[in-house]
Formats: sequence, C-alpha cells, structure tokens
Amino acid sequence: MNPEDRIKELRVALHKHNHSYYIMDAPTISDYEFDAMLKELEVLEGQFPEFHDPNSPTVRVGGGITKSFATVKHEYPMLSLGNTYNWDELADWIRRVQKAAPENTFVCELKYDGVAIGIRYEYGKLVQAVTRGDGTQGDDITNNVRTIKSIPLQLNGEYPERFEIRGEIVLPHAAFNALNEQRAEQGLPLFANPRNCASGTLKLQDSSVVAERGLDAYLYFVLPDGILAATHSGSIKAAGEMGFKVPRPEHKFIEACQTIEEIQAFIEYWDIERKNLPFDIDGIVIKVDSYHTQEELGFTAKSPRWATAFKFKAEKVETQLNSITYQVGRTGAITPVANLEPVWLGGTTVKRASLHNQDQIELLDLHEGDLVYVEKGGEIIPKVVGVNTAARTSDQPRVEFISECPECATKLVRKEGEAQHYCPNEQQCPPQVAGRIQHFISRKAMDIMGMGNETVQLFVSEGLIASPADLYNLSYDKIIALEGFKEKSVTNLLQGLENSKQIPFDRVLFALGIRHVGATVAKKLAKHFGSITALMDADEATLSAVDDIGTVIAQQLVSYFNNPENVREILRLVEAGIQFELEQTEAITEGPLLNAKIVVSGVFETMSRNELKALIEKLGGTNVGSISAKTTYVVAGEGMGPSKKEKAEKLGVPILDEAAFLKLIGQ
Repeated sequence: MNPEDRIKELRVALHKHNHSYYIMDAPTISDYEFDAMLKELEVLEGQFPEFHDPNSPTVRVGGGITKSFATVKHEYPMLSLGNTYNWDELADWIRRVQKAAPENTFVCELKYDGVAIGIRYEYGKLVQAVTRGDGTQGDDITNNVRTIKSIPLQLNGEYPERFEIRGEIVLPHAAFNALNEQRAEQGLPLFANPRNCASGTLKLQDSSVVAERGLDAYLYFVLPDGILAATHSGSIKAAGEMGFKVPRPEHKFIEACQTIEEIQAFIEYWDIERKNLPFDIDGIVIKVDSYHTQEELGFTAKSPRWATAFKFKAEKVETQLNSITYQVGRTGAITPVANLEPVWLGGTTVKRASLHNQDQIELLDLHEGDLVYVEKGGEIIPKVVGVNTAARTSDQPRVEFISECPECATKLVRKEGEAQHYCPNEQQCPPQVAGRIQHFISRKAMDIMGMGNETVQLFVSEGLIASPADLYNLSYDKIIALEGFKEKSVTNLLQGLENSKQIPFDRVLFALGIRHVGATVAKKLAKHFGSITALMDADEATLSAVDDIGTVIAQQLVSYFNNPENVREILRLVEAGIQFELEQTEAITEGPLLNAKIVVSGVFETMSRNELKALIEKLGGTNVGSISAKTTYVVAGEGMGPSKKEKAEKLGVPILDEAAFLKLIGQ
C-alpha cells in the first residue's frame, strides 16, 4: 500500500476508534493497539508532509503555539438564557408558552457548568471553534479545541455542507482533581473550580498543554435552525448519529415533557442526582421543541422567549466576618465587601462576599466579627445572606457605613431614591479614572486591541493618562520606556488606538460611560439625534420624548453635558478624530421604513433573516419581536406561523411577502 493510502486508512480507523471510546464509551481495540496505530500515523505524516490534514487524529496531542487569538464575529449571536430559582416563576413561564402554543412539546436538558463554544463544520470537517465572548464576537480557539478527544474532527454518515454546532466544554471532576494534585506536588497554586480551569485552559497558547488537561464537551444546539430536523430533539439525535457527543435519552440527560408535572419531575431528579455526575451542572434548561413554534415565540433583546433555565439553589455555609472593605466603581458607586474566614462553597474557596450597600448592612444588623451565612448568587458571586445572632457577644460593635471615599477621602453622597453611595470626585478619584478608561477601551465600546485593564492601571499609575482622550496623546517613546513593553506590543497598541477612530457614533457614545446609557440606549440616542452636537443641545423634555429614554436617563444626560469637564473631554476626543456623528448613509431622514416598527417572520430566498433585519435598521426602521397595534409591517417569509398571521390580520397590520418588501424599498 502506498504511503498516501495508508495515511488515509489510519486516519479513518483512528477517527472511528476515537468515536467509539470517547463518545460511545464502547472501545473496540486496546489502548496499546490504538497508540501503535497513532504512532505509525505520526511517523508517516512526518515523512510525507505533503499529505498534511489539520483534522488528522494526530492533532489530538497538540503542539501548536497560538501567540494571539483572533476575534471572530458570530454568524448567529450567542444569546444568554433567562433563568429563575423560583418554581412558581418557572410554572408561569410554562403556562405562557402553553397558552401561546397549546400543542407544544418541551425538551428538558442539563445545564452544563462549563465554557460555551460554537464549532463550525464544512463538508464534514471541523474548520473553526469560537468562544462566546460578548455574544456578538468571540475568540478563535480552533487549535486548542482540536485537541479535545470528544469533539469529532471528521463526521460520520450524512451531514450538511456547512453548519454550526454549539455546546459546553467541561472539565470532568477526575481530571480537575488530578490536575490539582499535580500542582500541589509542584508547589503551584490550585485551580479554584473546574469551570474556571476549563476557561483558562482553552486560552493557553500551547495546545499540547491543553491536550494534557483532559477537557470534555457536550454539544446540544445546531444552527441554522431546522438544518437537520424540524425539532430540537430531532436535531440532537441526528447530530449524535453524525458523531457528536450529545445529551442522550438513555443517560436521562435529555427528555421530552408535555406537562408541568413532567418538567418538575425531571428537575427534582437531577437536583439530587447531579451530585453523582462526573462533571458539574448548575441547573436545567427547558426549551420548546419545535423550531416553528420557537420562531412564533421569538426573542427579547437578550434571550429567547422559547427557552429558560431553572437554576438549582445555592449551597449556604457559615463563616466569620473578619473585616469590611469598600470598593469604588468606575461610576463612583461604593460597594461594601465582606472579608471572610476562608470557607469551601460550591466548588471554590470563598474569602470575600458582596454586602451590596448600606441598606443591606443595616438589614442584616451586621456587627464586627459576626458569624455570617454565605451563599453564591447564581452559584457564581458569593453574598452574605444572614447572621448567626445567637453566637454574637456584647462586645461586638455594630458596623457603620463609611462617610468618605476610601480612595480619595471625598465626602460620599447618596441621591434620594437610590440605594448606593457615590464618590462625586469623578475627575481625580483613581478607581473612577481607571474604570472610566477601562470601560472606554472595552470590546463593546471602542474595542482597542492590544490594551487591557492592567495596561490601563499601569498608564494611570505612571501618569501617562487620566482620561480617555489622553490615550490619543500616547506615543511610541512614552510607552516603550515602560518595563515589559516590546516594539511589537507598542506598535499593536498604537495601531489599535488608530483603528478605534473608525468606531461608529453609537459605540463612542456608549464608551463615554454616561450613567444609565448602555449600548441599547446609546444606539437609540445616536440614531435619533445623529450627532453629539445635537444630543448636547437637547433639553430634558426633548430627550424624554425619545422612545425608551424617559426622565431618569434624560436628567442624567443633561447633568453630564452641563459639566464643563465632560464637554472638554468630548472636544478633545473630537480633535483626536473620534466619530461623533452618524455616517451620512446612516442618517436616514426619509423613506418608506423611516420610524417603522417591523416584525420579521419566516425564511427568505434572497437574504438571511439577519441580513433583512440589518437592512431594515439601515433604512431607518426598527425590528420588533412581537405584533401589536403599533406594528407598521410584518415581513413574512416561508413558514410564517398561522398565529402571527392571524394576529396581524386581526389588528390590520399589513403583511408583506419578500417581493412586496423589496418593491416597497425600491430594490
């Protein structure tokens, strides 16, 4: 047999054995035989590099070095799920879905406590793996994901030409414990929990180290919807047949449910049995099975209406309060933090916990040295939830909230109706200065590559910057003089600053860090006013009249623009070349879609739903998720649900097919 044929034969056989061992848990050959075949393949590939294949089984051992992880935009946004810890809230959600879709079947699945991943396949081969990131874009970690043995590099049987599958990368308990034992022997700090360890492992530069860690994966979401089957459960079954490690009914990891009682039984079963799993879960995900019904139910701004998560209640432990420190946020908000006697809680050693604000401290009637009860909110952030008053002695003084900023000694203020105290020294208080700049450079804002929070802290401490505008006065000579900076890193940082001058106005507005002005509000304001000049000139009444703005945001904007320091900062950013007005093509002042509220439903021939929605926004319209009397048009593609059609007709909302919509906009 010639070398090329033998290489192909070995690859096919090893892919098959990998699937049998790591996915089906039914090995067909011994480890010795497998290792011998793998070694033969490694030797042949070394002798005949012209037959290189990035999806060869030999990549499982890693060895590649990734110096930086490219940022990749998701073709389909990675939205988060709504969740609850309350059974009554979940039951209400189930009833709402049942009312909207009486014939619906639910699917219950485990909520894996790992790292979300999206993996793209083309012609049966793995081509790219991307982290969740901010939901819009993530990091390309393909080289590292190729080393995970339960993720197939080559698919079996029939499969679509192109598709994406999503799931969770987890670190099994056995691998986590073995890794920590090894680190203890080496005198290295231990990893806090499997999820954090998995996340850190996936961002290692050396893929051979990733390969040694023993990561695993469960994949449970195929895109685009309906490419494998008409239902979610059907897609999962088909994905399993293609070679993916998916939740299987025989393991009770996934189950179809018709009633509230069946869903409750699934949740109660796993609330107990999760302790016997070889990996961590933190709840149960409940989804509508039919893709058609999912389409009917639609989305909110942040999450689908057709899925939610029931989170298991957090474990609670008792430990001693040693002291309280106070953190200053970028907006000047003061957050008290309890420093605790270290205690093991939910897979991590907890030393600190949030106390939120003065009201919470008073509600707890907290005294110095108290024994307190701590739990993890969402099993992530520890918080103090109670006090063992029976153990308190008479010589323990009551905790008094501070009156001055712990960083700059400025007298704190608390506005009427607000829970938090604030440091008003916005321009000189060090954490506020650094926090404001860190927000400015963040991914959703100016996205300045080559610069992170530690770099900001260093530049602030060295006196190089005290505001976002100072970033654009940085020079090569100033930065290269600092310890730890090399020519390439300085060049990348300066190029990142230059590239940020192309960031559109709505993101620049968000980057300013105006209180209550998040990304969505910034987008509305930018679209409505078109420029920073028009926005600064608007009075409270004008601002309040903008959709979804309201009095509180309007007052905050007026206050912000009345501050001479803020105005000077904006003028400096304008001089630096930052975009403070919409591009001419974006400033729509007329047209058939101007201010129209449009519902998009179904599948279209000439463009994807995302492309259609982007076009609507470009032409001055607004995409909305549900039909109401305020809806201007429904754009209906193939497969639009009958209930949406019926509602539109009942309310007299015009329904446009694809051709009619394109004619309306003149295309």
